[in-house]
Amino acid sequence: MIVALTLVASLLTPVSAQLAVPGAEKTVIATLDDLTTAGTTASGHTDPADWAGLHSAATVNPTGVPGIQIDGYFPDTSTTNATHGWNHDSQFVIRLPERWNGGLVVSGTPGNREQYANDYTISDWVLSKGYAFAATDKGNVGVNFHEDGRRPGDAIAEWNHRVTQLAVAAKAVVRQRYGRQPARTFAAGISNGGYLVRWQLENRGWLYDGGVDWEGTLWRLKGDNLLTFLPPALTAYPDEAGVRTAGFAAGSEFLWPFHRQYYWELTQQLYQKELDPSYQGAAADYDYAERKPYAAVAKIALTGRITKPLITIHGTLDTLLPISRSSDVYAQMVGPHRPFRYHRVEAGNHLDSLVDAYPDRLKPMLPVFRSAFTELEDWVSP
Repeated sequence: MIVALTLVASLLTPVSAQLAVPGAEKTVIATLDDLTTAGTTASGHTDPADWAGLHSAATVNPTGVPGIQIDGYFPDTSTTNATHGWNHDSQFVIRLPERWNGGLVVSGTPGNREQYANDYTISDWVLSKGYAFAATDKGNVGVNFHEDGRRPGDAIAEWNHRVTQLAVAAKAVVRQRYGRQPARTFAAGISNGGYLVRWQLENRGWLYDGGVDWEGTLWRLKGDNLLTFLPPALTAYPDEAGVRTAGFAAGSEFLWPFHRQYYWELTQQLYQKELDPSYQGAAADYDYAERKPYAAVAKIALTGRITKPLITIHGTLDTLLPISRSSDVYAQMVGPHRPFRYHRVEAGNHLDSLVDAYPDRLKPMLPVFRSAFTELEDWVSP
């Protein structure tokens, strides 16, 4: 086990107000009796709407982690995040537990959610283990995120910049708070947040000791990405053979109506608007190979060339990012000679909340994430 896993009572700074987040334009610092969602929901230091729908109702989380929370934002010109009435993007949260294990977890949010989206699924649990935790809203939020940036692809490219920015700043804050740099820094995230883990370990690996990618979105210049498999699924639906040909797993048919109604078309439209805004046709008619939005996708594309240990987990019944067109492909991109472990989770879906509706057909992903995180800790131990 790594040294960072041994909890020790920290030496508190005289006043939390002495903490400064490098590069931040605004910070608000609070000392809280409980940094987990059990406490922050009551105190107003989280937003349950941010993490709604990401976990099963049967999830049991730890509570009772006292410490310091820093909310704030970095300089930015966009205003899609209205949290705290700030109307300012690039908002972040940093949590510093009173009993620190020497580690730091950095995260970007899934979907187009705000900075508290990982509070229930990631923050609560890693805080209880003694890790400091930091999360960013990625620099733009909501269904109009594509309006940020001057050129196609800029909004998503900003996500990667904001995670890097927060990782650097959070390391500095940890050193201020505890008197030393984190012994281990891990990246962790879900869906778009999993994509961010991959990109960070490919491009900013020196900031991290490893990461856990939970069903990350695959962006590559040529080949599989959500702009190539969602249009054929939309065209084929409800024909089962056609949807399976688009990459969606046999056995996932019972999930198709929900995802067709709420996710497939909306997701296709959002990312087409970001990466190929001149397209005016129907979502189902989009042809990536014909449109060739390569300049925009090149800004965000993954290569598989990770430089630090990465564990990817992905459900076989994922009905938004089908595993055969997503993580199976990324595993091939990484190849056998890089520090990579891949866990295909039988009956796992993209949304753990659907486990409540289908408890006999779906397996929750959150326990698998926690096991993978523990595996990563052991993997990088000296």
